[in-house]
Amino acid sequence: MTRSVVWVKPEGAELAEVRLGRLGAGTLTASGWAIGGDPLPYRLEYELSTGDRYVTARLLVRAEGVDPDGGPWRRSLELVNGPGEVWSVRAKAEGHAALPPPGGDAAGLTGALDCDLGLSPLTNTMPVLRSGLLDGGGPAEFLMAWVSVPDLAVRPSRQTYAFVRRDGEHSVVRFSEPGFVNDIVFDRDGLVVDYPAIARRAGAP
Repeated sequence: MTRSVVWVKPEGAELAEVRLGRLGAGTLTASGWAIGGDPLPYRLEYELSTGDRYVTARLLVRAEGVDPDGGPWRRSLELVNGPGEVWSVRAKAEGHAALPPPGGDAAGLTGALDCDLGLSPLTNTMPVLRSGLLDGGGPAEFLMAWVSVPDLAVRPSRQTYAFVRRDGEHSVVRFSEPGFVNDIVFDRDGLVVDYPAIARRAGAP
């Protein structure tokens, strides 16, 4: 099953083309494009693939823009989740954007099953589908390889998801991490409909 989804954000938008495998034990592949304006205007594109049970196999992200002095900047990040959930991180930066350096220490990511691309609703799908949280259960805790946008720095992040309720064809799942809690609305395929203050699907009622 292939879906094309647009999310509108407070400072930008994202288009994702997503292919989902069988629910509960499937795979996900996606390509996406996003624009944003904080802390400086940027354009971003990504490619994501998972193995069975929606476990991240590879994330490739590229970001680019123009700095305040008119000079172009570009960044790229590749995360690969290898055997035993031992990750590799490759990053590259060009230009002089006033941003933290891309990449990070892969050692802290060991054991993580998922990537989490900052400001992208797509990467909330994998842990929710793997744990069956559209229909109940939780709280379930996950270690994520979290990618900051647009600088593309990566660090480990502990996150918790728990089923809250079903509203017709939609499920509400509570996301929490230290200092932040939000109730995310998913459709029956596990794609985000509404992530308050982060993104809302275009055309959603």
